[in-house]
Amino acid sequence: MENMKRTIAIVCGGDSSEHDVSLRSAQGLYSFFDKERYDVYIVDVKGTDWHVNFDNGDTAPIDRKDFSFMKNGKAVIFDYAYITIHGQPGENGVLQGYFELIHLPYSTSGVLVEAMTFDKYVLNNYLRGFGVNVADSILLRRGETYDEKAIAERIGMPCFVKPSADGSSFGVSKVKNADQLAPALRVAFMESNEAMIESFIDGVEISQGVYKTKDKSVVFPATEVVTSNEFFDYNAKYNGQVQEITPARISSETAARVAEETSRIYDILHANGIIRIDYIISKNRQGDDVINMLEINTTPGMTLTSFIPQQVRAAGLEIKDVLTDIVENQF
Repeated sequence: MENMKRTIAIVCGGDSSEHDVSLRSAQGLYSFFDKERYDVYIVDVKGTDWHVNFDNGDTAPIDRKDFSFMKNGKAVIFDYAYITIHGQPGENGVLQGYFELIHLPYSTSGVLVEAMTFDKYVLNNYLRGFGVNVADSILLRRGETYDEKAIAERIGMPCFVKPSADGSSFGVSKVKNADQLAPALRVAFMESNEAMIESFIDGVEISQGVYKTKDKSVVFPATEVVTSNEFFDYNAKYNGQVQEITPARISSETAARVAEETSRIYDILHANGIIRIDYIISKNRQGDDVINMLEINTTPGMTLTSFIPQQVRAAGLEIKDVLTDIVENQF
């Protein structure tokens, strides 16, 4: 009998500083997928080198005309691409445009949404128009002149300087006085041609995943992020210098409000697949919780210890079933 399994490409790698982190997410996803239902391959994309990684260490080049490869003398055609690239070209709409052109279903949102969520400054200003609370920010392009004193007066100190159009954890600095702006901007411009200077919001940092299909909406329990570092930087995210508490230690009322906002933002964007939204829960003058959106990750980390698998377990779900939901929703 002919094999009726769908063939899935886990597309990883990319051209950002988080190439190797993406490979770890791919290994996590490979372990999570239902192998009785799907034939799964890992596809490593870096520059113009696109290839399949086989379990035995061998590789096979991808034919970019139709995203196929040869195995045992036969062409293997993919039915679906699960994108787990952190950064470009998988998180900024470029790869999505390619898959649109060859009519291959994929796991993320569409070209416009990916391009917009990849640019933190554009995203924040777009969502502000829908009543989403975001920090005040200023955009600087490489080579532009700027007034450190005016920035400090407008944004306040401390503040954050981060690459605006980038999906990685690199290039982010917490700036405590105006004299630190110039070196922080130099670091940010190493990752992107645009940098965002963003007001600091004091509060509890949380992160929440969500996905929707034609017949269900699933908002996972939020994770609280506690780190002794200045902020949730690369070492906190990937080298264990953080405490992640799921569900987050926030009131049930605030948890319900955050879940509602997460679902609302998903719908505003017409998102697809799993996205993860990061927030700061601050206090207003009356002592009430205020929900402030930080950023959106459309290709969240998927190692065993990443936020989303943690939240799936906390929700009493199986990650295998969640991935099946996401794939089958497009067939």
